[in-house]
Amino acid sequence: MYPRGLQTLMAALGRLPGIGPKTAERLALYLVRAPAEEARALARAIARLKEEVATCSRCFNLAESDPCSICADPGRDPGLIAVVETPADLMALEAAQSYRGRYHVLAGALSPLDGVGPQHLRLGELLARVKAQPVREVIIATNPTVEGEATADLVARALANTGVLVTRLGYGVPVGGDLKYMDGLTLSRSLASRRKIED
Repeated sequence: MYPRGLQTLMAALGRLPGIGPKTAERLALYLVRAPAEEARALARAIARLKEEVATCSRCFNLAESDPCSICADPGRDPGLIAVVETPADLMALEAAQSYRGRYHVLAGALSPLDGVGPQHLRLGELLARVKAQPVREVIIATNPTVEGEATADLVARALANTGVLVTRLGYGVPVGGDLKYMDGLTLSRSLASRRKIED
């Protein structure tokens, strides 16, 4: 049996998503052996997290200020909103450096098995933004999973009578990919989302 303090830490780490009992044990044992200053630095970072990181009241991204730097940027196109599931998805689009619009973070995807229904997503806030601002296009950028597709359909239906153009991220064969290694669903979506080659 481990000492009570170590057991408490293992239990706390085990409540984090993706951390099972063995990983929690390994992390706790690492922290016991780590230099005291490293463990204290981690504790300080966790303690400051709730004080220094907030949610943007416009797009619901994680930020240090409200509004976030993306919403406050006058160089961003306010008529273009990309709807994503999580802040991590937003960061992935930002890393591509090819999108200059704004965002709306839904805070998840529809997943009835996990207890996530339409009422848990920020659809009402999205509709309010579309009605209050001159938005011309909403790009649905949910993940290409069953939950992401169901969420995309929900968002598209919610926006159906707003007069805003609703588009979906294209799917396809990744750059550098080889057709013979692609699954059938990827190939069929690639065919469905094909586009004309411009002269």
